[in-house]
Amino acid sequence: MDYQHQWYGGAATNLPVGKLVCVGRNYAAHARELGNEVPDAPIIFLKPSTSAVALESEFPIPVGQGECHFETEITLLIGQRLLVPAQSNSVTKDITALQEVSAEQARAAIAGVGLGLDLTLREKQNELKAKGQPWELAKAFDGSAPLSGFLPVTDFSDLAAVEFSLSINGERRQSGDSADMITDMIALLQFITRYITLLPGDVVMTGTPAGVAALHSGDTLTLQLADLATWKTRVL
Repeated sequence: MDYQHQWYGGAATNLPVGKLVCVGRNYAAHARELGNEVPDAPIIFLKPSTSAVALESEFPIPVGQGECHFETEITLLIGQRLLVPAQSNSVTKDITALQEVSAEQARAAIAGVGLGLDLTLREKQNELKAKGQPWELAKAFDGSAPLSGFLPVTDFSDLAAVEFSLSINGERRQSGDSADMITDMIALLQFITRYITLLPGDVVMTGTPAGVAALHSGDTLTLQLADLATWKTRVL
């Protein structure tokens, strides 16, 4: 069955499945654990809609391509078209002007909040980075973004203080708090839309905290979002 965006509890949303806009190294501890510099601006890359699969369903990982790492991230489901107003009637965006949407516009564009896994073929990524090439083959393959159902954004009083975690086989492996993001969620939307229009049904994956490691067939995963939602799944 093709992936569809769902609300927490299983009801389908009325939003199409769009692109996934991902953020790299948005937690300093994660950047350091991989030996990377902490960036002074968000690192943005894309996954296609074919990357999305339902987190609640058992999901496969690639075989014979080296380790496939988990990266647990808060996800934002976009419900309204979001772009810099001055660019609305122009095909060409003047990215040098550094215009951006307001914080209020960014918040209003968020329909839901969930969790997702940015699955990463780490050896392939390192190989591509060493060659100065893009990461897509390591991060944008089919099924590389298991996504949870979304909770309405109105369930969250403060997006700057959202805790989340991942446990594998009963052991806590990642713990995150959006308060530790280098660039907070609203500022991320403001930055992204300087360059890329966000459309209803797009998803923004906001970066992962420290603790990433390889997944294995048979692993059972439990993801927790604040005290609001829990998801359980399994790697095939």
